[in-house]
Amino acid sequence: MRKRIISVFVLAFACSLALTACGASGEAMKEKTGKASVNAGEKEQRSKKASYRDRSSVQEKPTRHKFKFRDVYGQTYETYTDPSIPANEYDDRNFVHNGSFLSYKDEGHSSRMGVDVSGHQGSIDWKKVKEAGIDFAIIRIAYRGYGHTGSLNEDSLARKNIKDAEAAGLDVGVYVFSQAINEKEAAEEADYAISILGGRDLDLPVCYDPEHILLKDHSKDPAARTSSVSREQFTRNASAFCDRIKKAGYKPMVYANMLWEAYSLDLSALTDIPVWYADYEKLPQTPYDFDFWQYSNEGVVPGISGACDMDIQIIAGQ
Repeated sequence: MRKRIISVFVLAFACSLALTACGASGEAMKEKTGKASVNAGEKEQRSKKASYRDRSSVQEKPTRHKFKFRDVYGQTYETYTDPSIPANEYDDRNFVHNGSFLSYKDEGHSSRMGVDVSGHQGSIDWKKVKEAGIDFAIIRIAYRGYGHTGSLNEDSLARKNIKDAEAAGLDVGVYVFSQAINEKEAAEEADYAISILGGRDLDLPVCYDPEHILLKDHSKDPAARTSSVSREQFTRNASAFCDRIKKAGYKPMVYANMLWEAYSLDLSALTDIPVWYADYEKLPQTPYDFDFWQYSNEGVVPGISGACDMDIQIIAGQ
């Protein structure tokens, strides 16, 4: 009897321990399952937040690409593209050099050849130039001295070059070599060009050539009037010139090399103005759109004595 009682007691105690262990195990499992559920929920929320943040960053920050370029003296620079400026979408493989001449053609574009000249070239036989395959000319009409006084001057051969080039069958545009230090002077340069034209129609734009005088040590010439002109002022000057040209009924254009596009002109404020791009590398380095490219200053063209600047116009829709 006593052994039976002890056995029953031992059995009851064992059952009690087993039930307690099962309860603890159940609570532990419940707690573990609950934590796993919470962790899964938190991970899902974090994942959603991360996904939303990533999409937001793509939308709010357009892609900027780092790129390098060289100036005319071979100095290398590194900067970033500005996605707000229309991009250069030309295919480099379609630029074909043939001696002093250059052509471009793709499904949406064709090209034609031109020169830009000033009184420095002396007397030009424009008939020979036309016969050589040149279709247009951009002629310096005026310039501002880059010394302290900054006087405005008409190019000595501007009127003759415009008249003779048109008579030979070339399309003509003109440019002003600018040393304006403010909007007033830039507008003055535009008015001066307009007065020389005297109402003459032009097939091509009146171009603003805002020059920084660059020295071989890659610095700006301290003697030049524009050496201390800021990027913002440079851009305002270009706008003032182009506005004046538009009001007179002509098409404006801005001349710029890669150095100016990167540091001296804010092209995002001039997106409605076509660009005459200057770059003497074999292919254009600019990531930005352009209509004309001055690709050489060592061209040889019958009818022009010595070297001259060579240009290509890329024409859309042909």
